[in-house]
Amino acid sequence: MPRRNSGPKLKWIEERKTFYIVWQEGGKTRKRSTGTSDGREAHEIYLDYCNSLYAIGDGTRPDKFPVADALAYYAEHKATQAMDPARIAYAIEALLPFWEDKMVSEINQGTCTQYLQYRAERRRKGISNSTIRRELGALVAALNFCHREGKLTRVVHVPLPEKAPPKDRWLTRNEMAALLWASRCGHPRTRAYLPLYMLIGIYTGARTEAILSLTWDRVDLERRRIDFQIPGRRRTKKRRPTIPIPERLLTFLRYAYRRRTANDGPVVHNRGKPITRIIRGFKAAAKRADLPDITPHVLRHTIATWMALDGVSMYEIAAYLGQDVATTSRIYSHHSPDFLNDAIRSLDRRTK
Repeated sequence: MPRRNSGPKLKWIEERKTFYIVWQEGGKTRKRSTGTSDGREAHEIYLDYCNSLYAIGDGTRPDKFPVADALAYYAEHKATQAMDPARIAYAIEALLPFWEDKMVSEINQGTCTQYLQYRAERRRKGISNSTIRRELGALVAALNFCHREGKLTRVVHVPLPEKAPPKDRWLTRNEMAALLWASRCGHPRTRAYLPLYMLIGIYTGARTEAILSLTWDRVDLERRRIDFQIPGRRRTKKRRPTIPIPERLLTFLRYAYRRRTANDGPVVHNRGKPITRIIRGFKAAAKRADLPDITPHVLRHTIATWMALDGVSMYEIAAYLGQDVATTSRIYSHHSPDFLNDAIRSLDRRTK
């Protein structure tokens, strides 16, 4: 059975000491020399070839357009401008091993189910349905972008796994204390920044990306304010508010400020270098604290739950977290001591 047509790939041909662009066509292997042994130069020639092959305005049918090319084009021309390029890069890295030999037309319920099973086999590495859904979401974004740019004649439907119901897992104060203690007992490099990350998370409720991108020029220790919004950053529904600094967090921030590497450097850092991923160190600390089921997001959920339990209004909690009141009420209102009190009083009056 002849091999099916496939998109072009860059390949080193040892006997020629040259990079070639190689593809399958009509059951035969075709190749085209880049005329260079320099990897960077060969990659530029390869991209030029792909751009000419899928020229804007012509549009390529889904059965002639490799998924790998859609992901590559999206990564080069769009993903770097996204709010979280690193997350998109991780998603593309996860997608490629399964999808790289497939055409866009092969994306359907069957192949997406196979991908779900393929990724599920790696559950031992902590891969959840939500992670797989985000990965396929990156594929959707890539196809839509290629279509808008005139590369693809039409988009195909990408079936996504069902959204997992939100977890109502939050930490007690004793659990939070155990987690902080465990964060100080890990690898020397990790314990230099992980405790501060956790303290900022539990006192501000900020998302991980906002904490890791926070720099000292947006922390005003005199006025006691933190501005999580990066200047010039496009505002999204995941708002980054300016909030007052709680008294206890202020103490830790003042100590960290004295050890800063630059006035505009990252607040949470590893020897002056920004931290891009916190999950591995966090999970290790959680395991030491006998809390293996939690993720960094639990800090945000915990502080909001504590506020609700203390009777703080949903409006104030929403403002503190930088999210809308409707979402805050849906997730946290049942923790409020006044939850449905008026409804219960109404029923009690009418049933006397």
